[in-house]
Formats: sequence, C-alpha cells, structure tokens
Amino acid sequence: MLFSHFLWVSQNAYSADDDFKSLAAEKAGVPWRISADEVTYDSKSEVVVARGNVLIEKPNKKISAEEIRFDHMAERLTAIGNVSLSVGMDTVSANRIELDLQAENGIIYDGQIFYSKNHFYITGDKLQKIDDTTYIAENASITSCDAEKPAWKIKAGKVKVNPEGYGKINHGTFWVKNIPIAYTPILFFPVNQERQSGFLIPQVNWGDRKGNEYIQPFFWAINESSDATFYGHYMGKRGYKYGLEYRYMLGERSKGTLMMDTFNDRKKEKNGKESKDYGFTDDEFLRSNEDRYWFRMKHDQELPYDFFAKLDLDIVSDQDYLAEFKEGYTGFKDTQREFLDTFERSLDDYNDEVRTNRLNLNRTWPTYDLNLETRWNDNVIKRRQGGPDDTLQQLPLVGFTGTRQPVSATPFYWDLTSLYNNFYRENGTRGQRIDLNPRIYYPWRFKSYFDLEPSVGFRQTAYYIDKYDDPDAGTDDDTQHRELFDINVDLSTDIFKTYTTRIGQADRVRHIIRPQITYEYIWGTDQDELPFFNEIDRIDKKNLITYSITNNLMYRKIKSESTKADQANTTHFDTPEWSYNQFGRLKLQQSYDIDKARRDEPRVFSPIGAELDIFVGQWGSLQADTAWSTYDKEFVSRNAALSVNDWRGDKLFVEYRYTRGDNESIYTDLLFKITERLWAYTEYERNIKDQNRLLSGVGFLYRQQCWSIDLGYQKDDQNKETLSFRLNLYGLGGLGKKYAGRSIVNPFYSQ
Repeated sequence: MLFSHFLWVSQNAYSADDDFKSLAAEKAGVPWRISADEVTYDSKSEVVVARGNVLIEKPNKKISAEEIRFDHMAERLTAIGNVSLSVGMDTVSANRIELDLQAENGIIYDGQIFYSKNHFYITGDKLQKIDDTTYIAENASITSCDAEKPAWKIKAGKVKVNPEGYGKINHGTFWVKNIPIAYTPILFFPVNQERQSGFLIPQVNWGDRKGNEYIQPFFWAINESSDATFYGHYMGKRGYKYGLEYRYMLGERSKGTLMMDTFNDRKKEKNGKESKDYGFTDDEFLRSNEDRYWFRMKHDQELPYDFFAKLDLDIVSDQDYLAEFKEGYTGFKDTQREFLDTFERSLDDYNDEVRTNRLNLNRTWPTYDLNLETRWNDNVIKRRQGGPDDTLQQLPLVGFTGTRQPVSATPFYWDLTSLYNNFYRENGTRGQRIDLNPRIYYPWRFKSYFDLEPSVGFRQTAYYIDKYDDPDAGTDDDTQHRELFDINVDLSTDIFKTYTTRIGQADRVRHIIRPQITYEYIWGTDQDELPFFNEIDRIDKKNLITYSITNNLMYRKIKSESTKADQANTTHFDTPEWSYNQFGRLKLQQSYDIDKARRDEPRVFSPIGAELDIFVGQWGSLQADTAWSTYDKEFVSRNAALSVNDWRGDKLFVEYRYTRGDNESIYTDLLFKITERLWAYTEYERNIKDQNRLLSGVGFLYRQQCWSIDLGYQKDDQNKETLSFRLNLYGLGGLGKKYAGRSIVNPFYSQ
C-alpha cells in the first residue's frame, strides 16, 4: 500500500540550489515529503528506508528512485535504481547516487547531468562532487544533443566542471556519431551560465583574394561586468591578422565596446596586376602600405548633475581596409550591427574615406538641451598620402536649443537654436562662428475648420577668422556678421472618416486626409564675402509656396478585454482605453517658386514628390519615395525598400535607389525555407548605372537540434570569389549568420 511519511531533520534540511551546488542549505524546520510503496524507519539508527516508486521532494526539488536510504545521524542519503534528481529545470539521472549533506559532496555512478540554461549534458562513469563549487567526471563526454546516440560529443578521460564559472576538458576527442574526428589539448565550455570563457566555433573560408582562411575566436568572461573576445585570423595569401573585442558595463547606463584589428599584409597595391588582384578600383589612389589596422570604439557614460557623455572613435589604416574586411567576425557588417544594437549609433559607411571621431557631452532639461562636442574628421587618404589636408574639424562645437514653449500667459510660442563652432584645419580658412536662430509662433484655430500658424524667425551669424586661406574670398576682415529674417505661414486642416471593421484585433479604421499649404520667405543678403565652412554659411533667398496632401490610415484595438463591452458602442476615436497603430501613409507635394515666376524663368514648379509607407504588422513593410519632373516627363529620383515575411519564416528584403545622373542600384536579400531543417539564402547588390555587380552570394543552412552547417559562396565587385564553411555546435559558442537584419532561430534550442 502507498505510505506517506513527513520527516523533520535537525540543523539544515536536505535541499539543493540551482546548480546542485549546496544540498544542505534549506532553512531549518522545512520537511522533506517521502512517498513510496513501502517505508520503514529504524528509530535507533534513525535511518529511513523507502522502496518502490520512491519520491522525496520539496518545492522546486525532487528525487525519485527504486530505493532510497536516508541516514539522519550521518546526514547521508543513498538512492539506488533509476535515480532522478531535479532542481528547477536541471536534472541528474544515474544508477546510484551517494550524497553527504553536511559536507556538501557526493558521488554519481553511471550518471548524467543536464544543465537546462545551456542545454548541456555531461555523462560519466563516476561524477564526483568534491566541494561546494567543483565536479569531476571520469570517462566523461559532453554534448548538447538530446538523442540517446548524440550527433556529436567530446570525450575525455576527465572533465572538471566549476558551476560558478566553466567546464574544462584536457586531452579531449571530438566525435561525430561513433567516429573520432579531431583532438583538442584543452577546451573550455559553458556550464549553466550564458557567459563562459572558451574557444568559439571557427570560421573557414576559401577565396582567391585572401587564399585559405581560418578565423579562431576565444571568449574570455573576465567578470560579471566585462568580457573580451580574441581573434586569430590566418589568410594563406596575406598573412596573420589579430583582433580584440573588449566589452564592459560600468553601470546601468554606462558601457563601452572597444575593437582593434591589426596585421602586416604580404600584398600591397602596385600599378598593374598586383593592384587588380589585391586592391580596389573605387578610388584613384594605390594602397601602398602593408601595415594595416582598424581601431573603433563606442562608450556611453552617465555623469553627475544629469550630464551624459558619448565617445565615438573610428581610425582605419587605409581607404581599402573596410571594403577588404566587410564580412566575418570582425568585419564591418558585424561591427556595425553590434554598435547599432548596443549603442543605437552607427559607423560611417565602409567606403567613406573620412571617418568621424567625436566626444559629446549632453545635458537635457524639460524644455532645453545643451551639447558640447569635439569632432575630428579623419581623412584616411590624405593622412596616408601626405600633403595638404583641408579636412574641416570642429574643436569644439557648443549647441544650445530651447524646444517649443509658450511665451508666459500669451497665445504665442517660441523656440531657439544656437550653435558655436571653432573650425580648424591644417590647410584652409580657420575661424569661429556663432549662429543664433530664435523663432516666434502664433498658432490659431478657426473653430473646427482649419489651423493657421504664422511664425517669424531671426538669424544672427557672427564670425571671427583666425586665418584666411581662400583665393576666392572677397575680403580678409577678421570679424564679419550676417542677419537674416524669415517668415513661415502654415495652413492645414484634417478631413477624416471612421469605419467599423472586424479585421484581426482592429475594430475601427480611420482615414485622415490632411491638405496643407505652406508659405516660406527668406530675405536675401549678399554672402559672397563670408567664409564658407558648411551649409549654414550660404542660405539663399526663398519665396516659395508648397502645397501637399497627406493620407493617413490608422486602426485601433482594445487595450484590454475588460473594457471591450463598455467601448463597443462608442464612436469616439480618442478615448484612452484604445491603442492606435498607423499602417498606411501617402503624401504628395509640390512647390511653386514666386521669385522664379517674377523673373520669367522656365521652371517655376518643383518636381512632384511622393512618399509611401505601408506597415503590415509582422508580415512586412514598404517604404518608398519619388520625385517626378513635370518639365522633363521623367523621374528625378525614386527609392523603395520592401520587406516581406510569411507564415513559414521566409524573408525577402529588396532595396532600390535611383538619382538621375548620379546613381542607380539595387540590393536584395532572400531567405527561403526548403524544409524544416534546410534553408537557402541569396544576396545580390548591383550598381545599375555602371552595370557593375557589387556583390552576389548564395548559400545553404542545414540545422539539426544541436548543430548546424552554413555553406556559402560570394563574389565581390572585383570578381574575387570566396567559399565559406561554418559548423555551429550549439552550446560551444557557434555564431550564427544574420539575414536581412534578422537571425534564424533554432526551434529546438536557443543559444
């Protein structure tokens, strides 16, 4: 018969923590519940013996076996036959387990430990817990595969596991099924934690530009707030490249990432074949250097008194480096993605020869904003080639803005933009500039028919020139100034209609049409004698009318089911119980230049501009803009970006760019699901104007529960071919490829 017995133990009750670290840490007085087909108790020795379907448990902890003996005096527990011990989601299975609760150690015979966080299995003939932090497994193997005969495993005579840090294998052999493939003298692997020191899965590439490639990363979990990855990159034709990526957290909002690559290139550009094989033809300068490097860094720092600092550094050895190393672990694309994800700030494009370095100090109030910044623009070609350098630096710039706010108790509003710049360059005009631009608004609404908002702005710009070096300058005065006035009148109204619908979770759709007319007038003044640093120094006279019509489509849905009945009959669209989403926008716009018309110039109308945005939730989006010339009967520009996802997980991204007389290009990225385990992907980029393919590639990704293979082929704009191979063993740090900005998630196991 089934017999249940409640047992209270003295001192510390038998328990376990999340890593099987402590089996005697439970608060005194908390009992274990023992149930079995048969339970006997010897009062003299205080030994409980349970047989048949034995279960001993506490909240979040459970041991089951065919037989369990619990020696209360010695605080020892022995479980025999089909033993299973679980703590949370982690489990131990064995033929026999012996535990010393007081010493916090024990032995697991013919057992297996499963760590759920990393989906890791450690199997051994004898797994010994020798203290509160360390396990040693004999004749052991590790794997992340669920199958009884795993697809891969690493076997070793001894495996040492530190639940506080990492697992370590000495003299291990990598097996695929029952075949030994490779030997490793030492291997670190993650145990029940996300950040663990150890070798990551390497990348292997074959290409005619770099030769055979092998990239081996090593991850170092320094402490809870910092880690680093070291990269060794062998290129058969070019030499060895070494990389470092260091990440740290100093506080909730203070963090940074530093990356550095360096190598001595065996090849450099020369006139002729060497330049064609190892250079790039997008500029007229040869890369004559062999010493090559790329240092980049971003840092955020929270400061006292609500100040906040941001640091951006980007220093590269030559103009070809980022094009050469656009792909890969330490390549431009992966760096750009990490900086965007972590800091929401990007790098200059990989083919920009001027790299921006800046230190920004910011303080924000409810209606004001202060920015202090030093900005150094590193012109890579001019630095490398030597000679005159007229690259403009801003050391420093100070910006102070006041957001739109009321003028006391009047109906007027005002805002302010102000900027101080100290412009420096080695060669060329240097000087300082102060630019003040306050503005006054008078918003007025005529009943519910239309909104009218006139505004007046004044711009005062003052210069102090440290050095004149401009042959076209009409003066050499040290101090100069400029005053500009402008008027803006904005007239608009909203016409809308709300429709009842039952599409998905939406119950209302609103169509809003906004016609708008804007008049802009800027008094002109002679600016030819002013120095020129950037676009602020040349503001042309303007007398322009712009008219537009915007269509917006929005839907609303109930925030909670509890309010649905109360809101079902209402037609008020702006109640706070609803959430709103825009799913469509179309804007048409054109301008009429009054001054051109007065001068009888032929082209007084601007091209007709159109903007289109469509968002279909998780299924995709379309964003497009275009400009059509009514005089030339052709497009001045047209751009579109389409992203489509389907219920299978297929993804398509297409981006098209066209500017008349300048460029026309297309980029596509497709991920196609062939079967549940096999995916195909392709990538293509082309400069249509020059009839030049910039990039083409195709590949296949095959995934199993605990491993995947990524095989890809790519050809660049120099017709250089690269074949890449990547084997990911989940749990050992395999790094996945991203497609169209999205990663493929393994449905069986998340790294």
